[in-house]
Amino acid sequence: MTDSWDTIADWYAELLRAGSALNDFNRDVLLDHLPDALSGHHVLDLGCGEGLITRAVAARGASVVGIDPSLRLIEHARSAGTVGPGTVVYTVDDGCVLGTVADDSVHWVTAGLSLNHVPDLDAALAAVRRVLKARGSLAFSIPHPCFEAPDATWTQVTDGAIRRVVGHYLAEGFWRSDNPQAVRRAGNQHRTLSTYLTALLRHGFLLEAVTEPAPTVQVAAQQPQRAGLPPFLVIRARRA
Repeated sequence: MTDSWDTIADWYAELLRAGSALNDFNRDVLLDHLPDALSGHHVLDLGCGEGLITRAVAARGASVVGIDPSLRLIEHARSAGTVGPGTVVYTVDDGCVLGTVADDSVHWVTAGLSLNHVPDLDAALAAVRRVLKARGSLAFSIPHPCFEAPDATWTQVTDGAIRRVVGHYLAEGFWRSDNPQAVRRAGNQHRTLSTYLTALLRHGFLLEAVTEPAPTVQVAAQQPQRAGLPPFLVIRARRA
């Protein structure tokens, strides 16, 4: 059977709730691009999964809507409850359409490791721009496309260190990991860094920040081979 987000949802929710340093790191570096206090702000968490980032944004006081196309992941998100003082509503929706979200209705859109799963980046960015208020911002993270390209592997060099072997960076499109313990066994859309940046500009966004955060001690302890590489690219852009 070919894996999908619905088929791996139970495994993924258990992974995060048991303590995933890499996913916790992704949440934290994304939150670094949002205000500490979000009371009175309306936030859309696109591709919310089991709600890891959604709950963290609500903890800062925001009214958050988490959307995901996977019903099973939404069920896990709802079962986890809400961390106040903000509020959370979860809805099954397509990130390329955002059919349940009104125009000009949110101050922020967050997308933690989710835009790399949407099949149509242009449609997703057009939908995000539609739902953002004037001067509203999109903050998103993606697996660093230079190091998480199709067929990228790890290799041990002569001094015993583990090094990343870059894959087919220019081979944009859908690919699926054959690692039975990898999230991307459910599939991933690989795009180059320039594709993401030019798409943002094309849809009328102004770039505010681009960061390549170094792994934390906790990430390096769980996955030592990642100690020298930024696992994520984080971008914040404002609706012009």
